[in-house]
Amino acid sequence: MRTSMKEPKFGRLNRREALKLSPALLLAAFAIPKVRDSLLLRGLKFSDWASGLWFRRGHLARTYSDSEVTPLDRFPFNSYDVDDPGIDLGKWTLAVSGEVKRPGKYTLDQIQALPKVRQTTRHICVEGWDVIGNFGGARISDFLNLVGADRTARFLFVACADDYYETLDMPSALHPQSLLCYEMYGQPLERGHGAPLRLSLPTKIGYKSAKGLTEIRVTNVLDRRGYWEDQGYSWFYGL
Repeated sequence: MRTSMKEPKFGRLNRREALKLSPALLLAAFAIPKVRDSLLLRGLKFSDWASGLWFRRGHLARTYSDSEVTPLDRFPFNSYDVDDPGIDLGKWTLAVSGEVKRPGKYTLDQIQALPKVRQTTRHICVEGWDVIGNFGGARISDFLNLVGADRTARFLFVACADDYYETLDMPSALHPQSLLCYEMYGQPLERGHGAPLRLSLPTKIGYKSAKGLTEIRVTNVLDRRGYWEDQGYSWFYGL
């Protein structure tokens, strides 16, 4: 005679109760600083990885008409330290290094000699506000061609006059709307907006658009991810 072995009832109850307890256990884990920080870091890394997979190089951020532009005096200055780090605009140069054929210091005139792109796009701040602005400058991709950058390198590191720093994955840097911006609203950048040169990245959150650039490095190694990213913010943060 065939007999069937049934799982003891208490075993089923134990698993059911464990499932009920899972949220409480997860909350308890978050109460432990080391476990919480590890879980958050893993979550951010997964989010950045997934966002990178979804990124489409040819997909353009929305552009707007002149009638939709936020007046310049209502476009906030937003700096992590000071609005004006005191750059000597007459002597400013952009230092270029790393995986490039022509490292050195580049002037604003050399950057402005590249094809100019004007675009009206939305700037979205992680603090919750957004504005539509008009930006002008050279495509990062055109500048990387000028300096003979290895376009197979993985990252672009930028440093700023106020010690802010930021990094981009190479596909984001090569996006056709990613600019080395030297104009807003048809005029040279104001100091509070990053004169003489900033990033304008309409496919990214606002803190990626570093201001007051002083250095660009093409690299395959990230020793620093970004000022805010090194404090726990998302690195890729695509829009």
